[in-house]
This record gives sequence, C-alpha cells and structure tokens, in this order.
Amino acid sequence: MLRSLYIQNYALIEKLDIRFETGFSVITGETGAGKSIILGAIGLLLGQRADVKAIRQGAPKCIIEARFDVSEYQMQSLFAENELEYEDECILRREVYASGKSRAFINDTPVSLVQMKELGEQLIDVHSQHQNLLLNKEDYQLGVLDVLAFNNEQLSVYQKVYAEWKSIEKEVKELIEKASQSKTDEDYIRFQLEQLEEAKLKAGEQEELEQEAETLSHAEEIKVGLYKVDQTLYSDEGGVISMLKDSLNVLQGVQKVYSPAGELSERMESVYIELKDIAQELAGRMEAIEFNPNRLDEVNERLNLIYSLQQKHKVQTVEELIGIATDYSSRLAAITSYDEQISQLNIQKDKIYQEVKKHADLLTKKRTKAAREMEKQMVNHLIPLGMPNIRFAVEMAKRKEPGMFGEDTVNFLFSANKNGALQPISSVASGGEIARVMLSLKAMIAGAVKLPTIVFDEIDTGVSGEIADRMADIMQEMGEQNRQVISITHLPQIAARGRAHYLVYKQDNDTETNSHIRRLNDEERVAEVAHMLSGAKLTEAALNNARELLGF
Repeated sequence: MLRSLYIQNYALIEKLDIRFETGFSVITGETGAGKSIILGAIGLLLGQRADVKAIRQGAPKCIIEARFDVSEYQMQSLFAENELEYEDECILRREVYASGKSRAFINDTPVSLVQMKELGEQLIDVHSQHQNLLLNKEDYQLGVLDVLAFNNEQLSVYQKVYAEWKSIEKEVKELIEKASQSKTDEDYIRFQLEQLEEAKLKAGEQEELEQEAETLSHAEEIKVGLYKVDQTLYSDEGGVISMLKDSLNVLQGVQKVYSPAGELSERMESVYIELKDIAQELAGRMEAIEFNPNRLDEVNERLNLIYSLQQKHKVQTVEELIGIATDYSSRLAAITSYDEQISQLNIQKDKIYQEVKKHADLLTKKRTKAAREMEKQMVNHLIPLGMPNIRFAVEMAKRKEPGMFGEDTVNFLFSANKNGALQPISSVASGGEIARVMLSLKAMIAGAVKLPTIVFDEIDTGVSGEIADRMADIMQEMGEQNRQVISITHLPQIAARGRAHYLVYKQDNDTETNSHIRRLNDEERVAEVAHMLSGAKLTEAALNNARELLGF
C-alpha cells in the first residue's frame, strides 16, 4: 500500500511530503489546484515519459518518491526476477533533470524504466478519466476477461507456442522467396558452373603455363645461351672441366711433397664434381629445349581461357575461379533441396499449429466461463448503481486465424433500457453510465488481482445523489478488502465516506504559486464537504448537512 509520497520541484509543487492511510481515502480540491499534477508525478513512477517542462522553473531537477508497504503481497519472486533486494518497504524514486536525463531507482538501486513500470503496475493502478475510452478497445476488453479468467499462466504458455509457430511460418516464407529467386537464377548459375567445369581448372596451373609460355617464346635464345655454356665447360680445347681435371691431377701429384696441396686438391675435387653435375644437367636441359610453335599455341590458348574467365568473374587467380565453381555447385545443390526443406518446415509448422489451436481452445473455454460469470456480476453491480433494467453481455467470436492473444475477439454489449437492443458499450452508454461500468469492472478486477493501491480520478463524473452514494459504497468496500483505495472526487457524498480526507490547494506569494496537499481534521472536513455542497458561501444548513453526511 502507498504509505507516503514525496514530490520536489515538479510543476507547481516546490515540496510536498504526505502520508496516506489504508482503506478508502478521498482527495478533493478546486479545479486547477494541482490534483492532476500529483497524478502526473505518480505516473512518472509508473514509467511514463518525463517532460523537462514539468520541472519547476529554475530547479536543476525534480524528484518523485513513493514508499509502499508490500509485506502482505508476496512479491519476493518479482524482486528476485529483477535482481533486486526484497524489503517489506519498497521505495520507488524517479529523478528528472533539466538536461533531459532521467534516472529511476527501486530501493536505492538504479533500474531501467521497464523494470520500474513492471513493478509499479503491481503496486498501484491509477484510473483516470481518459481510461474510460479504453472501453472502445477490444484488446482492453479481452485483457479484462483474461484477468477475471485467471488466464495469466495459460496465456503465457499459448504465446510461447504461438511465437514458435510464427517463427517457423516466417522461416517458410523466407525460404519460399529464396527458392523462387534461386530458381529464377538457376539457368544462369548452371551455365556459369558448366563453363567453369569444362575448363577443368587445376590449382597452380596458371603459374606453370606462364613459365612454359615464356620458355617456348624464347626457345632459340635459351638454347644458344645453354650451348655457349656447354662449350665453355666441355670444349676439347680449353674446356673448363678438362682444365680443372688437369689442375686437380697436378695438386694430387705434389701433395706427397707439399702437404697443403692435399687440402686444396680435396676442395678442387668437390668443385670438379659439382661442375660435372651442372654440365650434365645443362646438356639435358639443352636437349629438352626446342622451338615448338604448336605447343606454344596450345599454352597460349589455355592461358587466354584462364584470363578470360578471371576477367569475367573479376578475380586474379585460378584458385579463386575454383572457389566460385564450388559456390555455384553448392547453390545448385541448395536449389534442388529447397522443396524438401520447405516440406519439412511445413510439417513442423502444421504440428506446432495444432499446439497453438489446442492452447487457444483452452483460453476460449476459460474466457467463455469467465464471460458468463462476468455478465452476472456486472448486472449485480450495476442494478444498485441506478440501472434497474441493465443488460450486459460479453460477445465472443473467432478470428480468421490465431493472434497473439488467441483466437477470440471480445465485445462488451450494453443496454440500460428494457426495450433497448444490446450494442457495443462505447456506442450507447452515457458518460455517467460508462463511469459506473468502469467502477464495476475495477471492483471485479480488484477482486481477482491482489493490487495494493487503486487511485480513481473522478470516476464519479456524470453521477450524483443516491448513485454517488452507491459508488462510494463500492469503493469503501474495496478499501476494506486489505486494499487501499484513493478517490479524487468533486462529490460530497463520496468525499464524506473516506476514512481519510486530503485537500489539494494553491497558495500565492509575491513571486510564485505553489500547490499543496494536507490531511484534514474532522472540523476541516465538515467545512470542506459543506463547501462542496453549497459553494464558496458557507451556510449553517450546508454545515449541518455536511455533519450528517460525515456522521459527526
């Protein structure tokens, strides 16, 4: 329950610190006194968007802090899920800076606005007048029905299966589009692959062919050069090898009388052996070199094929061309397997769809049962609120296909007259009737959900007299069920029923206007209710009437 609210530098509020009582309380005040400002501040604790214009002029930031007693509401798991330390007193604080930045805290721990909103909505429900418009919205009506059907767990299970079904459905769609595009490209891919495969490319062949082409193009020049070297080595007259052999013999002959000649002869013999080996290899290579125009044409033709393929595919190497061929091959294989993949996915999708239908049917059954009970309870609530001929029905129909919240569509139908046809509530109900319907819905929801605090912002709009008394009965009864109910009202009948009465008022000084709120004592309550009865001028009759309403 809301124990206290602290507001600093927000709109017309310089500083406000007020404690609230349990049960049913009321807040009154002149129009424009600042009641909506207080609700706006509470909205910031529920994760609403912050507007820097709401910061009091000249202040660096505004602070809104609320303290809640959560000791009786089993919220430990919610705190644990958000990695927050649980305490019986929960403190929500929001700070909004003039720079536009905003910070949120739960029990002095920084949190995201999503976390603050999630927890705040478990602690306090603010029903403002614009919420009456929600009766026009099907998703709100469906949400009410799910609350009364206790469908939270069942809906969570359904949505998990539904999300899986939609994911596979999306995957099938994307695969079909991909297969369609690939089949459009199939002839092109196949032609390119066949061209590359016909080339029978081999890794490293380009370098070998380019070397061979170079050799064949300069065959005569190479052969002449090799011949000259061969003659230098093997000439009968003055050949290097012959002369080296003679020199080696001389060294070997003198080594008996000159020992250093032995080492020199060994080194020379090594050179002689190596040079003979070179000469033999040179002779073989010289014999292998021949001018072969036909082979040169073949090599150049092969290289031209490779170069043209490289230019076509915008690559530099044969290895890259081989990689492209592999990719084309994989794509063709994928194209041929798309149909099988799509078929397998469709089997999975159909199987999960049956699960979706099963869980949707369970939701429908629970909703149908809750709808019939809701119809009875709404009539029981609304007859005492001045609608003796009320008829209320929950119309349910099936969607063409399952949606995020199941297969059901919901429409609240209403008629306040005996001979009136049941029609959508937003089309036929007056403002006062909608207010009574919303109060009845809130009372039913409060009975199904253990919500600590409910704030009604002028839910009594459009009603008066005995009906206001009956609405006060409902709010007072809600406040007696281990729940805190706070009603912002302009009706004396409701204001007189509060266990505690708070007054919102404005005060002016020389430079500014400030909004305040304070709890009224018994004497002040009499005067405030009397003002609500008679206006600015207090009469003894109004004071006596106020005392009677208050039971003083």
